Amino acid sequence: MSKKPLVYFLCTGNSCRSQIADGFLNALGGEYYEVKSAGLEAHGLNPRAVQVMAEAGIDISGNSSDVIDKDILNRAAYVITLCGHADEHCPTIQNPNVIKWHWGFDDPAKATGTEEEILAQFRGVRDAIKGRIELFVQQGR
Repeated sequence: MSKKPLVYFLCTGNSCRSQIADGFLNALGGEYYEVKSAGLEAHGLNPRAVQVMAEAGIDISGNSSDVIDKDILNRAAYVITLCGHADEHCPTIQNPNVIKWHWGFDDPAKATGTEEEILAQFRGVRDAIKGRIELFVQQGR
């Protein structure tokens, strides 16, 4: 059996979007892909991201917020940035075989308003990321 291709999700702080993507790909395609996520910085796991993923039936509470590891970056099959800042400031990928994509999503951590309005923003981003992950898994097999 061949080794599973590694998908490395990157964001600025590895607290929301990349964690959500990591959770969905592990749940929906973990049998086909090795999944990791990281950030330009480690901001810690956002509790609202954990909450909205739990609502979707996925537990990411045990995930850690990590800084980009250049070794992982260069052994990945796919590097997928989820915010413009990470896309623009991603370290140079030395491996020419790595496929790099940018899937831009709004940062739900910057949402303002009531708690319910903020959670609605998180749910919207969560659902948009889930749609991209479902498409990725369907097209990748």
